[in-house]
Amino acid sequence: MTSPEQTPLQTETPGTPVPFASAHAASGPPWVEQPTAYDAVLLAGFGGPEGQDDVIPFLRNVTRGRGIPDERLEEVAHHYRHFGGVSPINAQNRALKAALEAEIARRGLALPVYWGNRNWGPYLEEAVQEAADAGHTTLLAVATSAYSSFSSCRQYREDFARVLEATNLGEKVTIDKVRQFFDHPGFVSTFVEGVREAVSGFLADGVPAEQIRVLFSTHSIPTADAQRSGPRDRDFGPGGAYEAQHLAVAEVVMAQSAPEIGWKLVYQSRSGPASQPWLEPDINDEITELAAAGVTAVAIVPLGFVSDHMEVLWDLDTEAMETAEEVGIRAVRTPTPGIDPAYVSGLVDLIAERLAGRPADQRPHRTSLGPWFDVCRPGCCENIRAGFKPAAAGVAP
Repeated sequence: MTSPEQTPLQTETPGTPVPFASAHAASGPPWVEQPTAYDAVLLAGFGGPEGQDDVIPFLRNVTRGRGIPDERLEEVAHHYRHFGGVSPINAQNRALKAALEAEIARRGLALPVYWGNRNWGPYLEEAVQEAADAGHTTLLAVATSAYSSFSSCRQYREDFARVLEATNLGEKVTIDKVRQFFDHPGFVSTFVEGVREAVSGFLADGVPAEQIRVLFSTHSIPTADAQRSGPRDRDFGPGGAYEAQHLAVAEVVMAQSAPEIGWKLVYQSRSGPASQPWLEPDINDEITELAAAGVTAVAIVPLGFVSDHMEVLWDLDTEAMETAEEVGIRAVRTPTPGIDPAYVSGLVDLIAERLAGRPADQRPHRTSLGPWFDVCRPGCCENIRAGFKPAAAGVAP
């Protein structure tokens, strides 16, 4: 599938203010091409429980406002309880923070990194308050999510706005956000190497190329949310920018690693009611169908994820591997970026391009969709159930 190419966007209303933004981002240009003197980096994570007693309170935070009873939350809680109630995501973000600090220092940028989560401690409120107390008020956020959708981009931006209002720092602190980095070379490289190694291993063991498939897996989201992902002035197809971005990156990965092997984008971690359409096919259904079609080896690529957190450990390493074993398919799961030096360096590249105000046509990207926008466009990534809320780093709807 060929993805729609990037097209120039106009600022819909010249001079429209962007809430909580630094001076050069405040009028809403798609790309900020003027240097900005950020004084700190805000690493924004999802968060996760760090003990059995944390699991249900954490899941209440994740599902806040949706009225889901604890009995239903327990259906998800067993994933965490299987691992002692501890999600690996906080440890991974501690490691990422340390790696970012080391790379920032190596480049002589002198930017402290503050880390806060949306759903568990350390919370974003704590991180932003700590930064402000230290005199750091022009923050550049790096969220641990590469793609465009409500939950992977806009919800972080809404949380930034909520935190600034809740801490009464909205008149003092600004928060911009680096562009979505789905096609930045530093993010893509881990997947290229992973697919190349997996396929080479299968071939070396005598598996014919026609019996090998690569499955690129990402988090499923409601179809209605997917359709509203990305800017409103382009048709990305039925899955919106979210699906188009994944497809575009998968095409690049396969072209660079194993162009002779068949592949497909699949989904995992569905959590909504059966009556609500979500993006498909499910990875387990696809593995079952591939076995019936004579495929004997599958490389599972966690394309939608930046580290080995619970959705990877449970949905891929546990459930998908069990499905593969049941139907007689040999399966391997390729690595996530984690703290791979190329990925960490790429994140700091994103910071550096905003510090320098690098022109969009000089920014590295691997697909025709990029480089993505510094300032999210009006109406981007709407949550149709909750509507639009105030959000930083984007033009108001």
